[in-house]
Amino acid sequence: MEQHERGKSGLRVVIVSFLILALLGTGFVSGAAAERAALIPGSVVGEPPGVASTVGVLWQAWDLVQEHYVDRTAVDPRRMTYGAVEGMLDSLGDVGHTRFLSPEALRAEQQSLSGQLEGIGAELGVRDGHPTIVAPIEGSPAQRAGLRTGDVIVRVDGKDVTGLTVEQIVSLIRGPAGTSVTVSVLHRGEMKVTDITIVRARITVPNVSWSLLPGTQVAHVLISQFSEHTKDNLVSALTDARSKGATAIILDLRNDPGGLRDEAIKVASQFLREGNVLLEQDAQGRRTAYGVKPGGIALDLPLVVMINEGTASAAEIVAGALQDQHRGLLVGTTTFGTGTVLSTYHLSDGSAILLGTEEWLTPGGRQIWHHGITPDVVVALPADAAPLTPGEESGLTPAQLQASKDAQLLRALKEVAGSASSR
Repeated sequence: MEQHERGKSGLRVVIVSFLILALLGTGFVSGAAAERAALIPGSVVGEPPGVASTVGVLWQAWDLVQEHYVDRTAVDPRRMTYGAVEGMLDSLGDVGHTRFLSPEALRAEQQSLSGQLEGIGAELGVRDGHPTIVAPIEGSPAQRAGLRTGDVIVRVDGKDVTGLTVEQIVSLIRGPAGTSVTVSVLHRGEMKVTDITIVRARITVPNVSWSLLPGTQVAHVLISQFSEHTKDNLVSALTDARSKGATAIILDLRNDPGGLRDEAIKVASQFLREGNVLLEQDAQGRRTAYGVKPGGIALDLPLVVMINEGTASAAEIVAGALQDQHRGLLVGTTTFGTGTVLSTYHLSDGSAILLGTEEWLTPGGRQIWHHGITPDVVVALPADAAPLTPGEESGLTPAQLQASKDAQLLRALKEVAGSASSR
């Protein structure tokens, strides 16, 4: 969930001042310690209140590294500064969500939200302290090569990633289209590390796709991520589905890493007549309600929603809203549990901090962060199964669909058929 805001002045002063101080490097270290408590050159702001008793430890460590560390080539002020900022943010406990982005990583983030990116096509997060694949994008090099939701990354091109931040791991995986990278992972339930070689590519993310399930009038509508124009693409898909005779919908949010909050509100509003889509709660406990937008085009069709552990962020907002409003059953497994609103704070060198400034709650006040959304009908996929996509289903016969290993889709089809017949 990305909320593009400028930082409030107080926070920006703290972060930018810290960054400038650190980037001054060796020349600043050689200055008087008293200067560290004075004004930053060119600014009008002094040391933030309450920092004096602790920030000295940082400078002591900085001085020791500058004066004594044996590998002089490794003493890089920029890398040290970025590492210090990353460590500060990780200490907040929102690891993998609240995070620091280098200028290069920020550009990649912006490209992803616009529906364009270059790399392997997978969302990386942290679960139980381990770098974990949240979701491979449908049709991406990562998915085609066999990377799965829940995979724990152990090595990248033979380099052990233990102790590295998400940003550092992403920088190892990212690269120009046409080049390859080998990601060593532990699949869920397995003890043996699997090496997966992936050829990077320029990826256009299809945020919405759909098909009529073979032998039925049920539309399988897959939302891959909540990027720009997701709502518009969903409206087009739903309109097309109805014109082709769809009488019910299975909304597939599996392995959807989320994205833009406003797109989530617009998407949920296609299925809801009234009420709220979500609540946002700030650090003082104040809540802001975001209501359903009128004009939804699928208010009357029976609906079942599929979710899994790769369903995160804005996708959880939609799932929680539809569940709280009893619009349709949720089938699958508990979602990832990403529940903070990210505000973007741009720093002076082109880098940025994505900071969790508010928390999401479902319309009924349930916490998403660290808890996720629990399905109404729990159905897990077999370890060797992968979710079917609309693109794959178009070539199946009804018998082949029923013989597939996508137990979640088959259960969702059963539930939505029962819901339609009871009307």
